[in-house]
Amino acid sequence: MNADNEILALLKLNAALFFNSDKADALLSHYGCAEEVIKLTAADLFAEGIFTLDAAAKAVKAIRDFNAEEELALAEKNGITILSRACPNYPRRLSAIYDPPALLYVKGSHDKFDLPAAGIVGTRQPSPYGLRLAAEIAAGLVNNGIAIASGLARGIDSAAHRAAVSAGGITWAALGSGLLKIYPPENRRLAAEIIDSGGAIISEYPLQYSARPASFPRRNRIISGLSMAVLVAEGSFKSGSMITARCALEQGREVLALPGQAGNKNAQGPNYLIKNGACLAETADDIIACLPQEVKISIKNRACLISKKKNAIENLSQDAAALYALLSKEENGLNNDEILLRGTMNVPQASAAIFELEASGLICQLAGRYVIK
Repeated sequence: MNADNEILALLKLNAALFFNSDKADALLSHYGCAEEVIKLTAADLFAEGIFTLDAAAKAVKAIRDFNAEEELALAEKNGITILSRACPNYPRRLSAIYDPPALLYVKGSHDKFDLPAAGIVGTRQPSPYGLRLAAEIAAGLVNNGIAIASGLARGIDSAAHRAAVSAGGITWAALGSGLLKIYPPENRRLAAEIIDSGGAIISEYPLQYSARPASFPRRNRIISGLSMAVLVAEGSFKSGSMITARCALEQGREVLALPGQAGNKNAQGPNYLIKNGACLAETADDIIACLPQEVKISIKNRACLISKKKNAIENLSQDAAALYALLSKEENGLNNDEILLRGTMNVPQASAAIFELEASGLICQLAGRYVIK
């Protein structure tokens, strides 16, 4: 099997069956690769027993008509990575759900999907209370090393993404459209900020696929699939956030809900979930408490390291503190000569400051340059 031909075949198969990824998965499992699947006729697909004859004919036509070479070139031009399930960077948690996407289009960092993560979803028309709590919880989670997954929608989703970015954390936005047709359009800037901050925007849809109502429920299973737990902040009984909650339950994820005022339409969904066994969540700590034990241990260790580092910084001598501040502004660090040129210390002072910082575990030397650890 040629790897280049296989990715082209997967692009065609995905373009035809992104609304039926379970059927695409079944075909891939049976035939071994997409190259073989796209050779099938409508009669072949019908014979598999998972398509009507009409649906099989439409799938074959969609496969034939989709220009995979053009799609691949467009992705490369726009800095978009295409991950198949065979790729090592395809999210492991997402790969384990019932109907994972055959392909993921990713713009941004695609090597961080193994980070512990929580989904935060909610209504597009939130209350000030919902916006505030969603942002506070998102910031609290990323400050503990937890990535945030959401859907880039107006309202709660946007608040969670923005809070994560502002707090210097990682956030992933799963779109209900292609990555070149960002929806809603006013969130293009937010999408760029997510990418620039080390996160990513993600979609299973072809690059120029426009958002439509049916694509958002499909998108929601990706949000929960990327996550270990999902918080529903606000939403009615019929809201998309309740669909995400159902996806999370089907995937074995912990579901949490932000309690709301009785009688408020946006509180219907969360309050119903709480009455039916979802964990009540008011803070980031409530979500962390529901995460796997190994994640909680990692968070505790991280907090200890942060505390230790903070104490070390507070107890630095004047020269060491000045050098640490100087190095903090240099992403690639400084060598000995640059430290002397940019600072105000002489050679003995600089040497003593470097020794103090190394002994405190605050800096290290890489390729002759001192960098912040």
